[in-house]
Amino acid sequence: MLDDTLKFQLQAYLQRVTQPFELVASLGDVGGETATDMRGLLEDIAAASDGKITARFDGQDARQPSFALVRPHGAPLHLNFAGLPLGHEFTSLVLALLWTGGHPPKVEADVIEQIKGLDGDFQFEVYMSLSCHNCPDVVQALSLMAVLNPNIKSTVIEGGAFQAEVEARQIMAVPSIYLNGQPFGSGRMLVEEIVAKLDTGAAAKDAAKLSAKDPYDVLIVGGGPAGAAAAVYAARKGIRVGVAAERFGGQTNDTMAIENYISVLETDGPKFAAALEAQVRHYGVDIMNLQTAAQLVPASTEGGLIEVHLTNGGVLKSRSVILSTGARWRNVNVPGEDEYRNKGVAYCPHCDGPLFKGKRVSVIGGGNSGVEAAIDLAGIVQHVTLVEFADQLKADAVLVSKLKSLPNVTIHVNAQTTEITGDGEKVNGLSYQDRATHEVHHVELEGVFVQIGLVPNTEWLKGTLELSRHGEIVIDAKGHTNLPGVFAAGDCTTVPYKQIVIAAGDGAKAALSAFDHLIRTPVAA
Repeated sequence: MLDDTLKFQLQAYLQRVTQPFELVASLGDVGGETATDMRGLLEDIAAASDGKITARFDGQDARQPSFALVRPHGAPLHLNFAGLPLGHEFTSLVLALLWTGGHPPKVEADVIEQIKGLDGDFQFEVYMSLSCHNCPDVVQALSLMAVLNPNIKSTVIEGGAFQAEVEARQIMAVPSIYLNGQPFGSGRMLVEEIVAKLDTGAAAKDAAKLSAKDPYDVLIVGGGPAGAAAAVYAARKGIRVGVAAERFGGQTNDTMAIENYISVLETDGPKFAAALEAQVRHYGVDIMNLQTAAQLVPASTEGGLIEVHLTNGGVLKSRSVILSTGARWRNVNVPGEDEYRNKGVAYCPHCDGPLFKGKRVSVIGGGNSGVEAAIDLAGIVQHVTLVEFADQLKADAVLVSKLKSLPNVTIHVNAQTTEITGDGEKVNGLSYQDRATHEVHHVELEGVFVQIGLVPNTEWLKGTLELSRHGEIVIDAKGHTNLPGVFAAGDCTTVPYKQIVIAAGDGAKAALSAFDHLIRTPVAA
């Protein structure tokens, strides 16, 4: 099943397994390609484990083909994989094998104790696709929780292998999580985020813990490329640095391919984000993940402390602050978008595209993101209709040429999307108006992918510092805002050309400016 390179890598990983366990497969009587491949995969795992992992094929699970990880002597463990965890999920499978086999997870000790302390009956099901780069975080989180807590059962379901379930539950976005049969969450979630939703007292405890922290010399709000670069440059000055981020890596987590970051020939977003975090941690920076800023309170006196209030009630203090909150996907803001979000309205073609295999979809947006999405989807779906507001596509000429060469793509320019329609449960079409003739057209389809650019994450700063008419933080050439001791960098600012390399450079610049501010400003009593 696995090629020689993967077998060699797997054998090296499985040397870390110290406790034996079984893989029990339920392949059914019908067989089929997936069942055959699953048998081959489990046999390869067993062969690579030096006898520590054994495989048998007499399981009777209702979902077939599937397999369970079973500890010896009935030690409780409820972790199942339905379908093949390959592609982006192969790493998730390897980690599940290691954790089950006694290898310690690289997770904070307090999170592990929080998982072990969860009391109740938690039966999770997570639907994923093998091309989804957001799914592994959720799959790995739920796998770890099942390994650590016998009250938690996690089943990982590959949507392509269980299309009937996907259709029955009308799942149109992955990862999609169910808890005890009811929808629990959709989209990328870290283990801390999932645990916080289950542990209702976690927010208050976290807020108190954050508020008790000593003041920082530099506090960075946002953990994308700008925030990460700022953290590294500030920490190298030997000062106290903290980063409060909703998710480290920011928008790069949602980027499939990165091919223009200088010195890195090619990588993908999640790997790039992980590398950013690893380097920041290397310098001893205090990283506070899953934190959303709610208010910025400027220093009351020269050299005094600036406060950042968080949505959970916590308050962080610092002598200087760098704002690098980035941007998010822009909504098209038409009737039906909110109603059918994750019910046919999607924003990540790489993640959710496979769920629309053989169906008709639309892409809203004719820039690089929109045209790339349409090209990607055209290889999966039955037909793609691209709708662009301007009178011509704005994407690079090579992308436009490729798009126009595809036989299952229709392009409408000078077209204003007016409504996303549905039957009350899922999307069934899109309406647009021809801006030249004012005639309204309706296209019947099953999915709409919105790709119309970004909006800065700065709403929480309105009335506090100067913003442009587009909501961007106004900065000068050195990253200064109009508030003393407050700097900004990256996609949330007025700097043109929202690119990773530019954000990183501006983050470094902001850190150097913040340090210059610190050495020239007396510390208030």
